[in-house]
Amino acid sequence: MECRLKAKKCGGCPMLGLDYAEQLKQKEAAVRKLVGKYGPVAPIRGAENPCHYRNKVISTFAAGPGGKLVSGIYAAGTHKVLPVESCLLQDEVLDTVMQAVRAAASTCRYQPYNEDKGTGLLRHCLLRRGVVSGQVMVVLVTAQPVLPGAKNFVRALLAEAEKRHVPVTTVVQNYNPRRTSVVLGEEEKVLYGKGFILDTLCGKTYALSPRSFYQINHDQTEVLYGLAVEAARLTGKEVVLDAYCGIGTISLFLAQKAKQVYGVEIVPPAIADAKDNARRNGIQNAEFYVGKAEEILPHKYETENVKADVIVVDPPRKGCDEALLETIVKMQPERVVYVSCDSATLARDLKYLTANGYKAERLATVDMFPMTVHVETIVLLQKKNS
Repeated sequence: MECRLKAKKCGGCPMLGLDYAEQLKQKEAAVRKLVGKYGPVAPIRGAENPCHYRNKVISTFAAGPGGKLVSGIYAAGTHKVLPVESCLLQDEVLDTVMQAVRAAASTCRYQPYNEDKGTGLLRHCLLRRGVVSGQVMVVLVTAQPVLPGAKNFVRALLAEAEKRHVPVTTVVQNYNPRRTSVVLGEEEKVLYGKGFILDTLCGKTYALSPRSFYQINHDQTEVLYGLAVEAARLTGKEVVLDAYCGIGTISLFLAQKAKQVYGVEIVPPAIADAKDNARRNGIQNAEFYVGKAEEILPHKYETENVKADVIVVDPPRKGCDEALLETIVKMQPERVVYVSCDSATLARDLKYLTANGYKAERLATVDMFPMTVHVETIVLLQKKNS
């Protein structure tokens, strides 16, 4: 496969030039090298379709030739925006929606934000698409609190989307005044629709808001979560603690086969979404708490006498907080299911857990991000004296 952006140092698809089978071979070998000493690594689960899998797109606005409004991604190692019309990784519907966004913004004469001068209006555009529902969210990130002519922009956007035969379900303005690389700010205003979209994953329906964490590869996420539930070995009698639960995607899947699930997440809006998602799916054996897992879990254990049979962790790339690892060892669950997006931090955390009473029985790898070097790994850790 060829992409003209690669020659311009896009950097988004470092493995694009390799045959997909070779990509999988290299990824599996990299995982085995880092964590293979802890237990058997199953063959990597590749994607049926390694292209156009990203259901979330973030584009940065800039001024193009003649002052024309363009949008795209930063060239590798720079803050120079490479204009993107289409991408081999992105959902093709979202590529077309982004064209409609640019056309509507140009009609309203919106100017791109200049990060060096701190002037201009439009910073980024975040797009989400529900793969099953087909619903599309447009989040316009602005450097100013007021979007001039917001109603006119929405009308223009809907007209441009209709012209291109793509849906726009909701439009949100996000205000981000910070001069940092963080995309989203804390303030939001719904301009059209409900401010969220729905999607179905593993048979459950989830509401996705602008800041919701939701895996970008829908089909491979179903594979990943299926392996996680399989690793948990649930019989319907277990109490499960889900650290880093986000909007409850894994928690609600686990709740179908567990006695009780407790989800913990440090981001308040995510917990609000998780509770709404539990109600939306009629799940009554899942409870969610805001806070640090290393603080909430001991409280449940020591104060409420909650004894976890299984603890599930799905941390960010930096891995688990050391205090959480200490908490897991103290609580002594029968099994720990570790879902990792970074093999290096996974190896670090496995070293701690295997030195403190646990054995890695099975490691499974899923290619969630074809054409990139990233991969997801699931590890089942069993208590040694069980």
